[in-house]
Amino acid sequence: MPDVWAGIDSGKSAHHCVVIDQSGTVLLSKRVENDETALLQLIAETAESAAGGEICWATDLNAGGAALLIELLAAHAQHLLYIPGRIVHHAAATYRGDGKTDAKDARIIADQARMRTDLQAFRSADQISVDLRMLTARRTDLICDRVRAINRLRATLLEYFPALERAFDYSKKAPLTLLSGYQTPEGIRRIGLTRLTGWLRKRGCRNSAKMAEKALAAANAQHTVLPAQSMGSALVVRLADQISSTDAEIADVDAQITDLFRQHDSADVLLSMPGFGPVLAATFLANIGGNLDGFDSVDRLASVAGLAPVPRDSGRISGNLHRPRRFNRRLLRTCYLAALSSLKNSPASRTYYDRKRGEGKSHKQALIALARRRINVIWAILRDHTEYREPAAAICVQAA
Repeated sequence: MPDVWAGIDSGKSAHHCVVIDQSGTVLLSKRVENDETALLQLIAETAESAAGGEICWATDLNAGGAALLIELLAAHAQHLLYIPGRIVHHAAATYRGDGKTDAKDARIIADQARMRTDLQAFRSADQISVDLRMLTARRTDLICDRVRAINRLRATLLEYFPALERAFDYSKKAPLTLLSGYQTPEGIRRIGLTRLTGWLRKRGCRNSAKMAEKALAAANAQHTVLPAQSMGSALVVRLADQISSTDAEIADVDAQITDLFRQHDSADVLLSMPGFGPVLAATFLANIGGNLDGFDSVDRLASVAGLAPVPRDSGRISGNLHRPRRFNRRLLRTCYLAALSSLKNSPASRTYYDRKRGEGKSHKQALIALARRRINVIWAILRDHTEYREPAAAICVQAA
């Protein structure tokens, strides 16, 4: 059992540390800059406060501003617990005083680490998983930027050329190419069908003749010049270029993710699981830390992924199951998308999904149930380092 507990309320530029003993008495309360020299001094002062005893550290962040602190603690072989901010927030209501300060939060973190037995030790990830976590996070940001830019482009087109806005899907390359050269009804009518078809074909657009026909039909449907056309058309060009540039960066990040992921020992094992491509499999690995060392059972992994329902029974109400409040949302999304994709090429997944739909489950409920079932399989193949094999019975059922 530890002799002292050190709670860290982590921040971007500075942290606050509170050290308590077994009785909860504060031994040290200090604000420390997020700087290597200052943090090393904090570790030394905390060790001095412990008088040679065992120290248990706890922090409310597991990345970002706490990254340097976590690495220094690992280098000094210190025991570190991770306490989610949600736990700290709810626990604060049980402590005296309505005020909120960094010192109070650090005190709560240290006290919760002292009293609770269900907290998970911080698990370090391998280098490939750390890199994949950063790359997949960057990819998510790019996807969000792309969706936002497409929505803005469509909204701008609606301001002056609604017929063209509804004519194409602007998540595709060809419509963006069209907008880079022609954005107004007059411009499209002026170039005409034949020359527009050749212009699109020269730039590698598929079905250029059909695209030109749709664009010309939209142009012929509107002869009124709206006040927003001058500025709107200029903005549309910039937005189309931005989306194309984002698409190119996403493709580059996908290539990096694929190359890096294939260097991992579990790459072939995960790719053998139906529904997983390189990007989804890399995201899964990044969010579990690259291996199963941080999970004592498959149920714990399912809980972290938000796939293990928790009961909320009271009085005469029983069997009232809900999704847990604390879970890794990126891991849940990855498992959900992989389960959805597996319906196309996995007879076992399709059979289980159909059975759940037959029981009255909605599409979303059936997919979550399938994702939970697949977690058991993923756990087994990663644990044994064996590739997935489709059950013969499921293949026979699909063939019939």
